Order: sequence, then C-alpha cells, then structure tokens
Amino acid sequence: MLFSAKEMILKRKSVRTFDGKGLSDDDLAFLEETIRNLSVPFSVQPQFRILNAKEYGLSSPVVVGEEWYLLGKIEKKAQWELSYGYALEYLCLAALSRKIGTVIIAGTLNRPVFEKAIDVKDHEIMPAVTPLGIPAEKRSLREILMRKGIHADDRIPYESMVGYEPDCVLTEADAALFREALEMARLAPSAVNRQPARAVINGNTVDFYEEKSLKENELGDIQKVDLGAAVCHFDLVMQENGASGRFEYDPEKAGNPFEREYIISWKKD
Repeated sequence: MLFSAKEMILKRKSVRTFDGKGLSDDDLAFLEETIRNLSVPFSVQPQFRILNAKEYGLSSPVVVGEEWYLLGKIEKKAQWELSYGYALEYLCLAALSRKIGTVIIAGTLNRPVFEKAIDVKDHEIMPAVTPLGIPAEKRSLREILMRKGIHADDRIPYESMVGYEPDCVLTEADAALFREALEMARLAPSAVNRQPARAVINGNTVDFYEEKSLKENELGDIQKVDLGAAVCHFDLVMQENGASGRFEYDPEKAGNPFEREYIISWKKD
C-alpha cells in the first residue's frame, strides 16, 4: 500500500476551499500512477481521469479555488456502486497522503458538462467526482455553514453501527481486529453525512448492510456508493493489520433483515 490507511482515515476531511495554486507536476504524476495501478475487489472496475477545470469547464457551486477534478465512470453491472465507492475513496486517501484535499460530489455540479468531459456512454454512469487541490488556510464561509448544516464531523456511535449475530463467538484477536477496522469504516464519508453503513459480526465474517435514508434518483442508490467507501476503509485497515480475507456476496442473506438491505460480506481466511 502506498500510504498508512489508518493515518489517512483519521486525517480525512472533506475540503471545499482550495488555495487556487493547483497541483505540482509530481503530485499529478503520483495520482496518475495510482489510477493506473488501481484495482478493487469487485468484478467491475471503474475508469478515472484527472482533468483541468478551466480547460473542460468544470466547476461546482460549493467549491472554491479548485483547478483540477478527478472524474470517473463505470459500467452499470452488479456491484458497480460498491466498486466505484471503494475506488474513489481509495484515491481520496491516496491524494491525502500527498496533502491533496478532496470532497466527493454527486449532486452539486453541472452533470452534462462533467459526463461529456469523461465521455460517459449509455451503458456507463458517473456517480460522483472530486476536485483536487491544496486546502486553503481558511475555509470559506459557505463551507463552514455547509459543514455545520450536515454536522460533518459527527458520526453515529459504534454500538449503533455494529451488531452481532446470536451465539456469535469471537477470538480476542479477531474481536480487536474487527473493532479497529469497523471503527475506521464508521469514519467514512457519506452523502449529506447520513452514514448508511451497518455491520453484523458472525464469527469470522462481517456482513454489511445499508440503512436507507435517501431516496433513489436517476443515479440509482447513491448510498450504496457510500457503502463502498465504508468497506474500503474496513478492507484497507484489515490488510494493514495483516489479516487475510475476501469479499463475498451471500444470496441467502439478501432481503431486508433488521429493515436494512444486505450488501456484501467480508470473510476472514
């Protein structure tokens, strides 16, 4: 891994106010190389490009001082939301390791302009983008008010996010491993900070669920992209802690137990 996942997750904050100086050639080369080597643990892989905001007419009314954007698209196949959310969050963490700020944007942008810039085809979708830049020394008043409005620094208690199957038996080591990784998943960003990720532990398996709180739109269920960011945090921390495992979809768990939608499981080897 190119960076310490835990260190970057703990430092990660959305940035909407940039210094307007752009990025260095070394920073851009690092990001391009990271994109080329990117691989996510799901069957469908997204494509990303870094584009100059002025050249392509890219902007967002909630962002100030940005000169570059990271755009992505993905085929609308099974698990595309998870894959995209995982990949975009990984790239945001990698950018932060170079002190580059990001903020995931899905709605507050001129979508046709962005989709044209990355040439989105009929079978593809561009779920979200992020500006790229060095954070300004002070946030804009707009950003301060936005963060206050969505309680951006707040997270639900761990006990509200994580549950256990009846008769769940855990070794002390696995309990500690899961606890730390799920704490990091709890810190993942989400649309308007709704924090839809929920987890249920059963032995050596963690099942992830989505607690829906936003209506689907023409993009589908953006909160599944949020789940992708949460499982990215979980997976990277498990890897960093030396745990071997894999994501699996268990069709027998599909449905809505606990009034939540089953999304994916992570099973420790």
